[in-house]
Amino acid sequence: MALEDILGQVPIDDIAAKLGVSPDEAKKAVEQGGAVLVSGLAKNAESSEGSAAIQRALKKHEGAKPVKKVDEVDQSDGDKIVEHVLGDKAKNVAAELNASEKTPGIDFGKLLPILAPIVMGLIANKSKSASADDAQSGGGIGDIIGGLLGGNGSGGGIGDLLGGLFGKK
Repeated sequence: MALEDILGQVPIDDIAAKLGVSPDEAKKAVEQGGAVLVSGLAKNAESSEGSAAIQRALKKHEGAKPVKKVDEVDQSDGDKIVEHVLGDKAKNVAAELNASEKTPGIDFGKLLPILAPIVMGLIANKSKSASADDAQSGGGIGDIIGGLLGGNGSGGGIGDLLGGLFGKK
């Protein structure tokens, strides 16, 4: 599963209507927002505490059904996920994305809480099926999230943004 697979299950047209932008603009914004969330999860998964916290959060999202409308998303849960994933950088990330020339007019402060529960549900279901397939082969959540990032071809500005926000070790 690549990031594009997750993004293919997001209700782009409904998000476009909610944000007052075209579906093409919404798709670009969802790609950026999804990449930021998955990258934030990957950064958190680097530590054993972060990985354990992600595992606990994913358990709450196991069995999530594909979302057809934005109104089906628990955006208060999304706010909590964004805060946990991005920490004290959440507002800075949203502001940086809002300033992006790739997605003018998008309010990432509204978009990220919509995307976060969708992304968590899809990763939770992937994680559950992966652990059933190869019971404890040792890879864990970090490998699943890394696989999502590996399938993402939208580097450039997002990679630079994330590198600056999360710091490089």
